[in-house]
Amino acid sequence: MAGRTIVSTPGAPAAVGPYSQGIIAGGLVFTAMQIPLDPASGTLVSPDDVAAQTRRVLENLRAIVEAAGSSLAQVVKVTVYLQDMADFAAMNAVYGEFFPREPPARSAVAVAALPRGARVAMEAVALLP
Repeated sequence: MAGRTIVSTPGAPAAVGPYSQGIIAGGLVFTAMQIPLDPASGTLVSPDDVAAQTRRVLENLRAIVEAAGSSLAQVVKVTVYLQDMADFAAMNAVYGEFFPREPPARSAVAVAALPRGARVAMEAVALLP
């Protein structure tokens, strides 16, 4: 596969700046960082519930990788951004529901702030089958 292909889906929040929801390049799918925005309304879900926010983030990531022709089962790397590391256990419990077998490599880092006051955000890299 030569070059790169833009991935766009209504199943994830529209890009709100000069970036793409995802890019296919070199047999991989790279997603933009997803925050817990509802794709239909564009609003932040459950401001005080990191578990609900994690679920929305992972649903957004799933929509992007599936629009690219891949799946969560093909994800090889996830980077998790948490506004507060005290939310790690709640995020991890929901994360495990989405990656029940052979989970991808993962990094989790605490950040000073996330866009729109989100408590969690993630980005992923997936293989194209």
